Amino acid sequence: MNINENKRFALLIDADNAQAKAIDAILTEAARYGDVTSRRCYGDWTSPQSKSWKEVLNKHAIQPMQQFAYTVGKNATDSALIIDAMDLLYTSKFDGFFLVSSDSDFTKLATRLREAGLEVIGIGRRSTPEAFRAACNKFIFTETIMEDEISADEIKQSTKSVEASATISQNSNNTICPTTKNDKNKQSVKIVDPSKDTNLKKLIKEAIESASEEDGWANLGGVGSYIPRVDSSFDPRNYNFPKLGKLIRSLDYVEVQQKNIDSGSNTYIRFKDSSN
Repeated sequence: MNINENKRFALLIDADNAQAKAIDAILTEAARYGDVTSRRCYGDWTSPQSKSWKEVLNKHAIQPMQQFAYTVGKNATDSALIIDAMDLLYTSKFDGFFLVSSDSDFTKLATRLREAGLEVIGIGRRSTPEAFRAACNKFIFTETIMEDEISADEIKQSTKSVEASATISQNSNNTICPTTKNDKNKQSVKIVDPSKDTNLKKLIKEAIESASEEDGWANLGGVGSYIPRVDSSFDPRNYNFPKLGKLIRSLDYVEVQQKNIDSGSNTYIRFKDSSN
């Protein structure tokens, strides 16, 4: 998806179905797409469950939108967020919306905003119902972007730990013997083998067929444009790859080559076994 710094976005957070600890990662991700000029978070701030939100709302200048729970079992927060989203839509000041929730009740809202020509990016957990994910132009898993943030923090902490341990472990000859106790404490990173993901294989094959030329080779850019139209939650970072190109090169069923054309060198790919 193209990233445009001139785009203006509204960020609407459903505090009942989002995690306060994910806000740093969410705002970092949102900044990649444009300028978030309106930040609102909806919930019942008189509830003890909202305690974890208060600090992050102040830290990031997110406007808390109070919505009392009038009836047990009925979610008034959803209605308040939807009404405000429509009000913001009609101001014509925004190019798109970030909807932060894992609640499928926002499926119709996402569809309506897209019908109005606005970009809709959903952010929520992997367990978010498929209907809501499909209704968005793109859907980003909080587990993925928080994993990126945790990894960056771990690298910093590991570096500090190595430096500290090396200093302490200097022997009498002034030789540095680095020892890291941090290795035990590192969180294990879940490695997903994309070559064994049958859904990914099917998606890549469809994308190549859609974008391929007469010789069977498809421009990587065309493949990259096709995929999010079919699967809005696709993200190479879900497979621990920062870019689509790096993910593609890791797949044992895809051939990759560089072609020189008038505009320069371009990456082309094709499916190795057309019978699959």
